[in-house]
Amino acid sequence: MTAGFDPHDHAACRRAALAHAETVCREAGVRLTDTRRRVLEILLEDHRALGAYAILDRLRDEGLGAQPPVAYRALDFLVRHGLAHRIEHLNAFVACAHPGRGHAPIFLICRSCAAVAEAPAAPVMAALGSAAQDAGFAVDHAMVEADGLCPACQGAGQGA
Repeated sequence: MTAGFDPHDHAACRRAALAHAETVCREAGVRLTDTRRRVLEILLEDHRALGAYAILDRLRDEGLGAQPPVAYRALDFLVRHGLAHRIEHLNAFVACAHPGRGHAPIFLICRSCAAVAEAPAAPVMAALGSAAQDAGFAVDHAMVEADGLCPACQGAGQGA
């Protein structure tokens, strides 16, 4: 099951993620400041990856900060606490679809609408581990990001 492409109550999804973020921060003894919360809200608006400068533009428009460190610090905090992920090849960020679960997902990224879904990585990581072991290689870190078309874009005939 992937999170992001499946039909769901997105308003409930956002509410649950924000409530979870408050719990995570309270339990970790850290503050979910107004700026950190707003950055998470922006990421939760859609299941799409956003770059730091797009987030900074939104924060600037809302009077919450005009300097890049504002966005980067908030994003770093969210990633560090498992509330967001960095999509490496897009140099962008997405809200975690399964906050609170220790996981290393595969990111499925729609090249047409930029939607991002998380899929379980265990089968791929097992195959990677086996291939690495056969080569005498020790994997320290792996992130799998796949580009393609989401179900909606496939249905809209955007496959060309």
